[in-house]
Amino acid sequence: MTTEPHKSSLRHRFRLPLELKVLLGLLVIIGGTWVFLELGEAVQKGTTEDFDNHVLKIFRAPDNDRELIGPPWVHEVARDITALGGYFVLFFVTTIVCSYLVLMQKWAASTFIAIASLSGWLVSSLLKAFFDRPRPDVVEHLSHAYTSSFPSGHSMNSAVVYLSMGALLARFANRGSVRIYCLSVAILLSGLIGCSRVMMGVHYPTDVLGGWSAGLVWATLCWLIARKWQKSHPGER
Repeated sequence: MTTEPHKSSLRHRFRLPLELKVLLGLLVIIGGTWVFLELGEAVQKGTTEDFDNHVLKIFRAPDNDRELIGPPWVHEVARDITALGGYFVLFFVTTIVCSYLVLMQKWAASTFIAIASLSGWLVSSLLKAFFDRPRPDVVEHLSHAYTSSFPSGHSMNSAVVYLSMGALLARFANRGSVRIYCLSVAILLSGLIGCSRVMMGVHYPTDVLGGWSAGLVWATLCWLIARKWQKSHPGER
């Protein structure tokens, strides 16, 4: 008879205060921004060139830089994973999630996801235009690339979209394990997508690190906005 109340009291006891969550979010934004600016400065000065080229060559066969190391299926898996961060796939996923939220009459949540995704894409495009870093040329490209290299658009946009969705879904969840699952899947997806871009040879590792840090900052900012938004829309908690 006392099991459920006891579990509920334990969850409440170990739940972080809202002020602490906001503080941690602000620290992530500040730290992520600092990392991105440091990477951007190093990239512009060319001090990361040796590291970038070395990592790119690690994933290629010693006797043929047009082939990834390992069996043939590695190429297929990397290609499929990198597609998850493509503009069309992200647009498709965002449309599906927003449509679902509309059907559930969660208008604010649907609008939030749409704005977070579109604004993340816009910021990514502006950053690419500002740094205007050429694509890697030390290994063969195994995927088509049309824009500049820093930061990685796949890495940043996937972080923004998937982490924002994961954070919002975690807000709807009533169990801690579900919240952890939502955020873990979002982190895993964005991490794999970023690694696949290096394996495809279309991004330097510092491009991916820059995309991750910028995406994390933007997703965290969206998370803070989501908390404020949901607070003013009690029906969508």
